[in-house]
Amino acid sequence: MFASFMMNAWEAATIVAIVAGVVGFFTVLRGAAFAAHALPNGAFAGAAGAFLIGANTIVGLGVFSLAGAGMIAGLGRRARSDVATALTIVLMLALGDLFLSRTSEYAPEIFALLFGEILGVSTSKLWPTIAIAAVCIVAVAVLYRPLMLSSVSPDVAEARGINPRVMDLAFLVVVALVTTMAVPVVGSLLIFSLLIGPAGAARSFTNRPPVAMGLSVVFALVTVWVAIAVSYETNLPIGFFVGAISAFAYTVGRTWTAWSGRRSRRGGDRATLADPADLADQGTAHAGAESG
Repeated sequence: MFASFMMNAWEAATIVAIVAGVVGFFTVLRGAAFAAHALPNGAFAGAAGAFLIGANTIVGLGVFSLAGAGMIAGLGRRARSDVATALTIVLMLALGDLFLSRTSEYAPEIFALLFGEILGVSTSKLWPTIAIAAVCIVAVAVLYRPLMLSSVSPDVAEARGINPRVMDLAFLVVVALVTTMAVPVVGSLLIFSLLIGPAGAARSFTNRPPVAMGLSVVFALVTVWVAIAVSYETNLPIGFFVGAISAFAYTVGRTWTAWSGRRSRRGGDRATLADPADLADQGTAHAGAESG
């Protein structure tokens, strides 16, 4: 399990989990799960196009991810965000179908981008993953205060001079970078699980944004580590375990929320867990205190 050929897998999975936990927190907080699903799946078309012209598939992923982010943000100004996201993914998948129809080969590398190839991560793929992960973390750190405020209280954010459209675009660009980094490692179908499951579970246990973000990272790390270990021992797909563990963590979180809510009502105390309104109030207060 810890043989030399496995070390790149452990390192890449750890990096992806940390970034997915951080960005996933804002994905859930902003209600952007559909966009987090659309960008990785739509970006698959970029890899297909790059393969068709003989270019690096990672470059194709990056170009389509960023283009998709721009389309969602641009169309979202004139239509409902879910409609804009749906139109974007439909267009990108249509292009992917076109690109794949122009080649007689369905490259294993492209197939791996759907489900991931974490056990086959090479050193040449590891370094770009590290570099893009660092950019994502720095971007979230720089954008933290305005991104938090615009996520939990858009009206207050706009009153303070924060342009919500700029924040939407900035966040989608970060998700696009996460897509470019993570898809070659865990696949376009599984990065969605890591972005949503751990973060959704974390929100169920606390209404304090920094703590929720930390828990999201912990849950994402546990998910990928357990998935790799169990997959190695059972020779079953890692994707199954990533998805199953993410769903289980979220279910446990929602169960805890329901139980805690009933206990609070019986004791007459104010509920402190997983209420979206409470989380918004806490996030606004936290962001306001930092900006004061």
